[in-house]
Amino acid sequence: RHAAHQGQGRNRRPALYCLLLVCDSMAFVWRSIRNAGGVKSAFKTLLKLGDIRVGTLVGTDSFGNKYYENNEYFFGRNRWVFYANKDDNASNIPPEWHHWIHYIGDHTPIQQPPVPRKFLMPHEPNPTGTSKEYVPYSTTRPKVVSWEPPKVTASD
Repeated sequence: RHAAHQGQGRNRRPALYCLLLVCDSMAFVWRSIRNAGGVKSAFKTLLKLGDIRVGTLVGTDSFGNKYYENNEYFFGRNRWVFYANKDDNASNIPPEWHHWIHYIGDHTPIQQPPVPRKFLMPHEPNPTGTSKEYVPYSTTRPKVVSWEPPKVTASD
């Protein structure tokens, strides 16, 4: 009878651990949804990125992009950006934030502002695919002359 009583105690502990794990997981899910801005916003983020992340807002750049960090995630996945416009293009990140988001440095431009230099131009995103894109033209003569069909006149 004593052995049977010990066996029941061992079976209850995994159930308790599973219950605590489920409760912790559900709390994390609700925290993620709340931080994403509600159920609708969290669902849109889930469809767009395939992930809902929770982190602290580290800063915002001049374009309105928001930068987040959560050191509980794996290294290389613990810093991310939410772009201000719908074009999720990495060229929208200015150089000072590029330094931080790619782990070149540990300090954000807010903690350690970049040194202003006279020769630096303001950052512009890559215009490829827009009306401002660069289209090269040829400066060499063609090697082959294209054929032009003879013109038909009314007397022929």
